[in-house]
Amino acid sequence: MDRYVALQVFRHVAELNSFAEAGRRLRLSSAAISKNIAELEAYVGARLINRTTRRMALTEEGRIYLEHVTRGLDALAEADEALGPVKTAPSGTLRVTAPMTVTLTRLSAAIPRFLSQYPDLKLDLLLDDRRVDLVREGVDLAIRGSDNLEDSSLIARKLTVMPHVLCAAPSYFEAHGKPETPSDLKALNCIRFSLSGHADTWEFSQGDRTERIAVDARYSVTSSLAVRDALRAGFGLSLIPYPYVEDDLKEGRLQSALEDWSTVETTLYAVYSSRQHVAPKIRAFLGFLIEEFSREREARVHASLA
Repeated sequence: MDRYVALQVFRHVAELNSFAEAGRRLRLSSAAISKNIAELEAYVGARLINRTTRRMALTEEGRIYLEHVTRGLDALAEADEALGPVKTAPSGTLRVTAPMTVTLTRLSAAIPRFLSQYPDLKLDLLLDDRRVDLVREGVDLAIRGSDNLEDSSLIARKLTVMPHVLCAAPSYFEAHGKPETPSDLKALNCIRFSLSGHADTWEFSQGDRTERIAVDARYSVTSSLAVRDALRAGFGLSLIPYPYVEDDLKEGRLQSALEDWSTVETTLYAVYSSRQHVAPKIRAFLGFLIEEFSREREARVHASLA
């Protein structure tokens, strides 16, 4: 038994919860995966994984062993990187997942400049508003927007906070009237971003008063850009992150409402694996994200003071 290979196999099977997926990731046959697990269990003298033809689960001994194996393998990877000059600069393929609207409105124009700094780095950028499993899908870093980021074993670096604004086209307000209180929204046509954490209920606060409005929308969609298009077309109103409609509001294509009420905001995070050593390619992209969103905040502050 090659113990290092067996440990890698065990870790992949445990983290992916799949013998088959571990085989694909490691480019090993199903028989080789099973053989390595069986030999490792014989070596440690304990059953690490309970498996049937349909499912598998770590035993208590397996969970304890995985914790130590993970630390050991990460330490070995760090040692290799410390001695490998080629790995001191960002290189290889960086897989990133990010919400489509955030990327198209705030990042995509700057990405070529980032890549031009690192000629040995390739970027595989997946634009997807769904929540991707980093380990299962082999993603290095995810940009996630959340009202409340769930606890997990991942590291989350705060990038920016996006306040929301209730808005519609001037033509819609002319035809249906502007809401004066949140309860007025019940009689108006709401456009719903269905992947939002507050898709079903919009919350507004004013002093000690809070109103929660159940959203009954004729149009629900999984893209904030589609919500913005519907707003521009005068179809209805929506609660949408301010940066997505900032130019529309400034140029008069959209108008805000209920300005004297505060509402939700979404915090944007960079999320990556909680391994102790952060690869140079991840560190470089994280620095790029922090710089870009810091520049955006500074520009907004200067604009408000002008």
